[in-house]
Amino acid sequence: MKVEKQEGEAVIIPDGRIDISNSQELKDKMQMVFDEGYNTIAIDFTHISSIDSSGVGKLLLFQKKLRDRGGELKVFNITSEYVRKMFNMIHLYKVINIEQ
Repeated sequence: MKVEKQEGEAVIIPDGRIDISNSQELKDKMQMVFDEGYNTIAIDFTHISSIDSSGVGKLLLFQKKLRDRGGELKVFNITSEYVRKMFNMIHLYKVINIEQ
């Protein structure tokens, strides 16, 4: 899982699946950049094939933490139809900025 730090924004680039076996790693990366003071965290979903409820829970946790600090969590480059349908089904776009 790569992290790219840009001016005012950290981009996290996970690979494969986000599920119970590795969602803690995603949380740890988000916490790391959050602790470094980044108020905008973007998650690049280009290489994500699926996500389960533990992964969605981590996204929601950090959306709240960032919003409380005046920041934002963004999800972009969703290439998996499964992930897109799941996010639409649970209306995640109402809570998290999802760029199609």
